[in-house]
Amino acid sequence: MIVHAFAGLPNEACGLFAGAAGSNEVSEFYPMRNAAEAVEIYRLDPIEMMQVEQRADDAGLTLMGVMHSHTYTTNYPSPTDVADAAHFDPFGQWHFIIVSLRHPEPSLRSFHIHQDTITEEPVIITS
Repeated sequence: MIVHAFAGLPNEACGLFAGAAGSNEVSEFYPMRNAAEAVEIYRLDPIEMMQVEQRADDAGLTLMGVMHSHTYTTNYPSPTDVADAAHFDPFGQWHFIIVSLRHPEPSLRSFHIHQDTITEEPVIITS
């Protein structure tokens, strides 16, 4: 996800990730094109999203959430991120990973966003 965030510069990068049904462990990341082609927002292309969902289904995985980068701000959900989450995930089930490229050392954080409630969740990276 971090490599994809750098590859997207100067724009925000985005993608979806998946894992086994009922698990919180990410087993696959699907880098996607930022259809907005913008520095401050991202937009998933609906056709590409359907293709990614099919790839996950074919692999026996369930989509779990969306990753995007913040190119020059911290990795905390912006008001736009919260509004997008409410529209895209009204039940607050998905994980929203944000990679910040604000500092030389990138940072990755994950959140649940339900309505106006933002809850950070721990991230454990295993090899």
